[in-house]
Amino acid sequence: MLHLQTFGDLRLIETNGDPVRYPIKGLLMMAHLYIGASHELSRYELAQFLWSDVEPEQARLNLRKLLSRIREMDGARADIPFDFTATSVRLNKQAVSSDLDIFRADGPPLERLNAIAELTQRGFIGNIKPATKPIDAWMRAQRDAQALQLRQALLDALPAVQSPGDARIISTTALQILERDPNDEQVRALLHQLSGGSSFSEKLPNGDGRTRMEVKPSEVDGQALADIGRASAMPLILPRLVLLPPTSKHADAGLALANALIEDVTIELCALRNISIVAPHTAGQIRRDSEKAAVVARHSISYLLDTRLSEEGLFAQLVYFPSDEIIWANRFVMTPDILPRQRRLIAQQLTLAVASELAENEEERLRFEANPQAYHAYLVGSSLMSKLTLPHIRRARKAFKQSLSHKADFSPSFTGLARTFTSEWLVTAQGDNELLHLAEQNALRAIERDPSSAAGHRELGVTKLYLGDVDASVAALHLAEELSPHFADVIYSHADTLVHASRPGDALAKITKAIALNPIAPDAYLWCAAGASFFLEQYEQAIAYVEAMKDKAPAHRIAAASCAMIGDRKRALFHRQRAESINPVFDVEKWLAIVPFKEHWQKELYREGLLRAGF
Repeated sequence: MLHLQTFGDLRLIETNGDPVRYPIKGLLMMAHLYIGASHELSRYELAQFLWSDVEPEQARLNLRKLLSRIREMDGARADIPFDFTATSVRLNKQAVSSDLDIFRADGPPLERLNAIAELTQRGFIGNIKPATKPIDAWMRAQRDAQALQLRQALLDALPAVQSPGDARIISTTALQILERDPNDEQVRALLHQLSGGSSFSEKLPNGDGRTRMEVKPSEVDGQALADIGRASAMPLILPRLVLLPPTSKHADAGLALANALIEDVTIELCALRNISIVAPHTAGQIRRDSEKAAVVARHSISYLLDTRLSEEGLFAQLVYFPSDEIIWANRFVMTPDILPRQRRLIAQQLTLAVASELAENEEERLRFEANPQAYHAYLVGSSLMSKLTLPHIRRARKAFKQSLSHKADFSPSFTGLARTFTSEWLVTAQGDNELLHLAEQNALRAIERDPSSAAGHRELGVTKLYLGDVDASVAALHLAEELSPHFADVIYSHADTLVHASRPGDALAKITKAIALNPIAPDAYLWCAAGASFFLEQYEQAIAYVEAMKDKAPAHRIAAASCAMIGDRKRALFHRQRAESINPVFDVEKWLAIVPFKEHWQKELYREGLLRAGF
C-alpha cells in the first residue's frame, strides 16, 4: 500500500519508506480525491481544479497528459491507486493510506488530541505554493476544517485530564489554537484557567476521580495582566510575539527547567488580548533555523523574547524586530537549588515585565505600521547601513529620502539620513564639515518630531562628536541611553564618544555591554572596541576585535597602528596597504587635525602608531 503524506511536505511513500517519484499535480489530485466523500470527481472538475488559469480545452489536454503519465508510472503495481474512465477519476482507497486518517481515527481522547496536534503543527501541504485560485481556496478550506477538528478534539479531551502531563498536552494545544486565532476567547479562558498562575502540580484530580479545574489564585493578581491587555484598543492586526526557547553553552538539567519556565510565561501572556503569541512548536523551529531574521519576517513577527541560560542565570531580552531595538533586558538568578521552588515567581516577574514593555511600545509599532510605504523604504535604508561602504551609504540615503517622500514627518528616516552623512564623513576621511552639518540638521528634525525617541538624540550625539564638541556629544548620548537603557546601538555610540572623550576604560566597559545585548555584534561595535583597546594600550586585544569583523575595511588603520605598536611589521604593512587601497589620499596630520580627542595624549599615541605603521 502507498502512503500519502499531506502534512509538511506533500509526497507519496512506499510501504518500505522509499519515496515515490510522482508529479506534484498528481499528488494534489490524490489528496483532493482522498479528502472527498466519494473519492471520485469528473475529469472536467479535476481539470478546472488543477488548471483554472488556462482555457478549458487546454486544461482538459493537460489532464489527459497527466493521467497518461500516471498510468505509465503505476503500470507495474499490483494495486493501482487510480481508476480512470472516459469521464471521471476515482481513487482506490484499498491501495492508498494517508496521514489524514488520524482525523477519522477513534481512540482515547487525549491520545487522539495529541496525534492531531502533532500533525497540524507541521502544516497542511506546506511545501507547495498554490498554482490556481481553486487550489488555494481548497487548501485554505482544509486548514480551516482541520483547525476546527483540532479545537473540537481539545474540548473532547478536557474531561480526561488526570495528571500534569495531560494538562501540558491541553495547554500546548490551546497555545497552538490561539496562535492561529488569537480571538478565540473560549480557548484563551480555558488556558488561563488551566495555568491559573499556579504550577501544574496543583491541577490534579479530586478524590472523587473528577478533574479539578479550579486552582489557587496567583501570587500576582491576574487582573494586572488583563488591565495591561486592555491598556490600548485592539488593533485590526495583532502584533505577534515569539518566545524563543533558551539556549545554553553547557547542556545541564537547568536548561529543561528554563524551557518549562518559558512555556509558563507563554501561557501567562495569552491572557493579553492585544498580542498574538507564537506557539512553542513554531518558536522552537525559529530558534533552530540558521536564517532566523528571514523566518521572523516571513511569520510577520513584531517582537522576540530571546533567552540564554548561563552560570549567571537566565538572561532575557525583548527585541522589537522592525527596528532591531532591545526594549528591555534583565537577568534572573536560576541556581539549581532555588529554581524548582522559584520557577513560578520568576515566570510571573518575567511575564509582567514583558507585558508592561509591550504595552509601552505599541504606540511606536502602530505609528510604524500606519505608514507601510514609508516604513518599507526606511527598512531598506536601515538594512543597507549594515555595511559601511560608500555605495551602501549612498543607496541607504536614497531609500531614507524615498521614505520621507511617502511621509514627510517620519522621524526614523531623519535619523537614518543623519547616520548616512556621519558615516560618509568617516569613510571618506576628508574632513568635509558640510556632511556633518547636514547630519546635525536631520538629527534635530528627528528630535523635533519625536523627542522621546533615543534614536534622534543618538545621531545628534554622534554628529556633535565629529564636530569636535565632545562634552555636548556625551550629554546627548547619555540622554539617549536614559531614554532607552537597553538599546544596544545607543550604548555603542555612547561608548564610541567616550573613546574620544579620553575615557577608553569606560568606553570598553560600555561596548562590552552593547555586545552582550547584541551578541552577533555588527562590525561597528567591534571597531569601537578595537579603538578603546588601542588607547588602553591593549594592542593584541585591539587586533583581535578587528579580526572578528566581517568587513575589516573601516578598521585597517587602527589594526595597522596596533600591529606596529607590538613590532609586528608584516601585519602592519598588510593592514596599511589595505587602508591605502581604499583611501589612497589619506594623510595622517590632516586626519588627526579633524578627529576630536579631548586630551592631547590620545592624539599623540594614535600618531605614533600610524607613523610606525608607515602611513
